[in-house]
Amino acid sequence: MSHLLGMAIESLVAVLLMLTIGYCWLLNKRLQRLKADEHSLKAVIAELITATEIAERAIGGLKHTVRDVNENLGNQIDAAAAMSMQLKGQLAEGDNVVRRLSKIALAARPAEPAPAPTPAPAPAPRVSGARAVAAAAEAFTERRRASGLAA
Repeated sequence: MSHLLGMAIESLVAVLLMLTIGYCWLLNKRLQRLKADEHSLKAVIAELITATEIAERAIGGLKHTVRDVNENLGNQIDAAAAMSMQLKGQLAEGDNVVRRLSKIALAARPAEPAPAPTPAPAPAPRVSGARAVAAAAEAFTERRRASGLAA
């Protein structure tokens, strides 16, 4: 019986050793996959660091460009404001000259007697649109010439 008990214990130890070897083999496979994932993760991290550095340089360049554009735009706004003030002054001076010329023209014009009232025209027969516009333009021109405003 002791011999049988020894064989049972030895068999149990052999089975446990086989299970241990199988488990170690499974752990070895998982560790290999983990190492492979670690290498690919390191490559991804290196690429991410490179992309971050490129982005930081690009942001620095954009900040520099914005600063230059801001200075340039500020100078252009100042120049535009100065030109606007200059144009405003020139417009005011031109307005003044036009007023003075109109006063001179009014003073140089001879006084005319008031025009005699004209009788109301008889109703015109129906005329086409183009002829009506032409007739109205002629009447307007005659009135302007009569008052001395047309050249």
